[in-house]
Order: sequence, then structure tokens, then C-alpha cells
Amino acid sequence: MSLFRIERTVPLAPEEVWRRLTDWPAHGRQVPLTRTRVLTPGPSGLGTRFAARTGVGRLSFDDPMEVVRWEPPAPGVPGACRLAKSGRVVLGWALVEVAEAPAGCRVVWTEELAVRGVPRFFDPVLGRAGRVLFGRALDALLRTA
Repeated sequence: MSLFRIERTVPLAPEEVWRRLTDWPAHGRQVPLTRTRVLTPGPSGLGTRFAARTGVGRLSFDDPMEVVRWEPPAPGVPGACRLAKSGRVVLGWALVEVAEAPAGCRVVWTEELAVRGVPRFFDPVLGRAGRVLFGRALDALLRTA
């Protein structure tokens, strides 16, 4: 499995950052050739399931995820959301942490993933690619006008 971490500080309130980062369909709009659909009704929270579908036509795969930890931020209290990935192609987890910072809000995105069929030898490449891809998506989700 490949482990990577992305950190950002943005001039937004933690509650706004949380809202943006837990808007699951918005993630799909930031990742090339990907769309995300929520599979459970109602607002996001513990047990919410969603899937990111990446690819074109028959060369596509689903990355199903479930929220297994849901602790929204509150004044003076950091927030954390953990996702479990259980797909046939992508396995692993992601942890998104949101905390107040002097300049607004600090976000730490930590992810461990494996792609079935890809030898562990390629984990460093997968980690670098994940940092770039998810870093760009994170930057777009947190962009201020």
C-alpha cells in the first residue's frame, strides 16, 4: 500500500472547509474523468456510502467508499472524517482532518491506497501520483474567490 499526506492552510473557517470537503460529488468534479455519486440517502455522516467512477466507457472502475468516522469541527474542536475504500480495484483508507489555525484552517489529508494488480514495487510512484492528483483536487475544493 502507498501512504501519502497532503497539508494545506486556507483562510476559511473550519466549518466551511468541512462543508466543502464532505461534498462528495464535488470531489468527482475535481478529478479528471471521474464522477462521484452518493449511494445513501440523507445528509452525510457516519455510514454514508458513495462511489467515485473513473475512466471512459468500458475502461472504467468504481472506487466505493464509506464514512467510518465522522467528527465535524466545532469552535475550538478539530474535525476528522475517515473513509474506508473497499473496491475491486482500489483498496485503502483516507483520513481528512480539519482544525483551526491562526490564518484560518489547517487541513491534513492522509491516504493509504493500493491498486489491485499493481506490484508493491510501484508504491512510491502511486504515492507521488496520489499526492499530485489529490493535492490538486484539494486545492480546487478549498479555492477562495
